[in-house]
Amino acid sequence: MTDGELLPEQKRWFLREPSSDARMLLLCMPYSGCGASMYRPWPAGIGTAEVVPLQLPGRENRIREPHFGTYQDLVKAMLDDVGDLITARPYAVFGHCGGALPAFELVIQASERGLPGPREIFMSSQVAPQDGPWGRFLGLDEAGLRAEIAGLLTAMGAAARAEELVDLFIDVMEDDVEANRVYWRPAGTVPGRITAIGWSDDVEVPHHLMTGWPLWAPTEKEILTGTHYTFLEAPPDLLELLERKLG
Repeated sequence: MTDGELLPEQKRWFLREPSSDARMLLLCMPYSGCGASMYRPWPAGIGTAEVVPLQLPGRENRIREPHFGTYQDLVKAMLDDVGDLITARPYAVFGHCGGALPAFELVIQASERGLPGPREIFMSSQVAPQDGPWGRFLGLDEAGLRAEIAGLLTAMGAAARAEELVDLFIDVMEDDVEANRVYWRPAGTVPGRITAIGWSDDVEVPHHLMTGWPLWAPTEKEILTGTHYTFLEAPPDLLELLERKLG
């Protein structure tokens, strides 16, 4: 896939454009307050799937664009621009915590539009839409969110610049948290299979709360070793799980 094949409104959704010869796409939704670059520590491919981080409005190279508002509005705009592109071959979706819900909304709206569904749906550290909203972040004031952003930046390897970067992140984090706060869907059905990924030492979204996903699709639950932020490092047990499921 060359640069000339994508329109500007399509390119903006990708940190790196999916290649034309990829057998499968693993569409990765960023965490609350973050852009697609949070997936830079991840490999370019997992098994036969190419890792495709999705870029959202209001951050990084799209920082001048207004926030998307709700997850429903975000996914509608995304599918309007790149729906045919990302569903033209087998694909899977991955999202963690505040990134899991818009990733799942993508699955819902793709189904509503009659687009192909994903082979696999990976939901990490998040309750099902009908059981939310859930999370300590939802009750934090600006000072609390600033502290969390600093901790997140440290986990992403930007500790030296955390203090100066917080001001750049706070507005989008507040808007992302509000999108999480207002998102709710009644239990329904979607195509594909769900893997609900919990983390042994996650105090933000304890894995024992992730019981509602089987109402949507056949679900397997996997508990991996780590905290709420361990996924950022692309730990070997997570990569092994994704590769095994992607087949």
